[in-house]
Amino acid sequence: MTEQQKKPQNKQASPARRKGRGLLADGFHRLIRRKAAMISLAVIALYLLLVFFLYTAEIFHWQIGPARWDEKVGVEYESPSAKNIMGTDFLGRSVLRKMLYGAKVSITVAFLASVISIAIGVPVGAIAGYYRGVVDEIIVWLYTTLSSIPYILLIMAFALVLKDRTVDFGWAGLGTVELSGIRSVYLAMGLTSWVGICRLIRGEVIKHKDREYVLAAKSYGCSSVRIIAGHILPNVSHIIIIDFSLRFVDFIQAEVILSFLGLGEKNLPSWGAMIDTARLDLPKGYWWEMTAATVAIFFISLALNVFGDALRDSLDPKLRIR
Repeated sequence: MTEQQKKPQNKQASPARRKGRGLLADGFHRLIRRKAAMISLAVIALYLLLVFFLYTAEIFHWQIGPARWDEKVGVEYESPSAKNIMGTDFLGRSVLRKMLYGAKVSITVAFLASVISIAIGVPVGAIAGYYRGVVDEIIVWLYTTLSSIPYILLIMAFALVLKDRTVDFGWAGLGTVELSGIRSVYLAMGLTSWVGICRLIRGEVIKHKDREYVLAAKSYGCSSVRIIAGHILPNVSHIIIIDFSLRFVDFIQAEVILSFLGLGEKNLPSWGAMIDTARLDLPKGYWWEMTAATVAIFFISLALNVFGDALRDSLDPKLRIR
């Protein structure tokens, strides 16, 4: 056989190997070929590494540089210089340090709120889609009612209700937990944002519950819990991943809004609190604190949006076929 006859056979073998990959593996393989997505992922990783470093420094009591964010490093309202790259605020504190510690607050809130919303929305949506009937009607009525309320107003209402509350977890050995600052923020977001993922999972479970692999699992005597958790949810996991990535940036922006309105963390620096403070200083010509907070929000929001869109295009089977 000549070389020219061998080459078409090798080209035909490549698609077969691609078809042998699973949905997630094929999606991530397509994702890493997108340069914009990889650059965005690098920016996100940089923010996450910063947050990890700050938590590690807090746990082991490391002294980061000459001072922490709340210590005076120069005179009041010092403009950006070689000593203080982003200047100082009205108390002489480093604006750069406040911006970095603000990333810790915003990303922590967004991550915990995303986990809470998925922990509620995924099982509730799966139960509604699998059992249907009265259970489905009750759940649909519940999330339809919640979705009819403006999202930011709903979060604000929950944040006000949870603010400075105490909950007794003595039965779990945790004692009394105070719902103040960062706890009230991520609980308010997580308890009000599960509607979207619940609706998506419900629709996917309705489509999957009558497919051959589910009927085969029923014929083998598998319980409903095992079918939902072990068979259906793994086949719709790409939706959970996409929703997590796209919703993350919404939670960061919501945390900024709540902090700006005084409903967020007060004892730690936050991007929203920085903007709230800087808006009074901006007419005086002190622009660097506002600039630092908005630039930090801009880059993480842009990176998350670009990466989330690329992730959706890579993992969604409908878009992949199209």
